Amino acid sequence: MACRITELVIDAADADRLAAFWSKVLGYVELGREDDGSIEIGPPDAGFGGPQPILVISPSSDPRAGKLRLHIDVNATDRDQDAELERLLALGAKPVDVGQTGAESWHVLADPEGNEFCLLHARVQPL
Repeated sequence: MACRITELVIDAADADRLAAFWSKVLGYVELGREDDGSIEIGPPDAGFGGPQPILVISPSSDPRAGKLRLHIDVNATDRDQDAELERLLALGAKPVDVGQTGAESWHVLADPEGNEFCLLHARVQPL
């Protein structure tokens, strides 16, 4: 084995708001806060080092420049894609056009700070 992704760091103008959004999307809980204002969220029963990576929402006043070079893909675990899309939109996600043709099996969305992510079609088993 080489390496494993243990955490993903997302810069945010409003770390509390973004941590709350992603916690609801992923079923994560707050694991801790750092002195710099970063908020760590992750699975309630595993935390850091578990089978899923945690997210570190890091406060930043730097403006985002251009398209993200890395984005998150999510899959529903307990409902079909249409129902999950409705849930994500109700949580504050917004549809985003990044050049899709309309024939894709996924939906491109943005979190409350405009970070793109995709809702894929397949339902996966929860961990």
